[in-house]
Amino acid sequence: MELTQIRYFLELANTCHVTKTAERLHIAQPALTQSVRRLEKTLGVPLFETSGRNIKLTPYGVYLKDKLSKILQEFDSIPEELEKLRGNENNTIRISARAASYTVAKMLTRYKKQNPDIIFKMSQGDNDADADIIISTETFSKNINQKGRREIITERIFLAVPIDSPFSARKSISLEEVKNEDFICLMGSKQLRYICDKFCQQSGFVPKVVFESDNLAAVKNMISANIGVGFWPEFSWGRLDGENAVLLEISSPECKRNIVISEKEDCSPAVQSFFDYLGNSFKDFTH
Repeated sequence: MELTQIRYFLELANTCHVTKTAERLHIAQPALTQSVRRLEKTLGVPLFETSGRNIKLTPYGVYLKDKLSKILQEFDSIPEELEKLRGNENNTIRISARAASYTVAKMLTRYKKQNPDIIFKMSQGDNDADADIIISTETFSKNINQKGRREIITERIFLAVPIDSPFSARKSISLEEVKNEDFICLMGSKQLRYICDKFCQQSGFVPKVVFESDNLAAVKNMISANIGVGFWPEFSWGRLDGENAVLLEISSPECKRNIVISEKEDCSPAVQSFFDYLGNSFKDFTH
């Protein structure tokens, strides 16, 4: 079970209303229903059943909701409890990573080794209210209504293709040429997925997705395993592991995005120091 699946299930279990739940989670209804179906398939039992025009929990669903609610509550409280134990608010840095989370996590780990007294609190959702630093995609980010410093890093988005593909010997490719190929993608709730779907729309097609996950490692592994083609951001995902796939530049349409690192004003010296580290070192961590 993936953490996102658990959160989606619990939210739907609380409302028993697909439309309201999808709105609360800021995802499309198909993405929600597919996530629940995958969870049911993993567990081998139905979690919901129809009741007139509505849905309700099955006995299995009631049992799972009771178990997971307690576990998730304890899980979500861990960072706050650890922070209280440390008792040092000035050394706490809250990060909302809605883009490039893989690279940011690597940078955070390295910085932590060099600065062991720093406490990081990182989330990947849209709740930016308490964040000191926000990493997002500029074109599709919400209005943060904040003053403070900003760093913008523009990155190209490549297309990863299997080594045995007829395109693999090329240096560049247009998206229209792969409209009939199988695609490996992040789930629809991710900013990168939304951006790449827009690129496909500009090329006149909807990608035929054969695998999607909110787990970045799983997506990268499936692309490397020759299951299909996939978008690959230049900096955020680092190198393409293995020799089973190659990266091609996308000649049409122009596939780029801006990674925006924003710092709220009046931040602590610890936050300011890490912000400078992010801005100065981001590209170095992607090669």
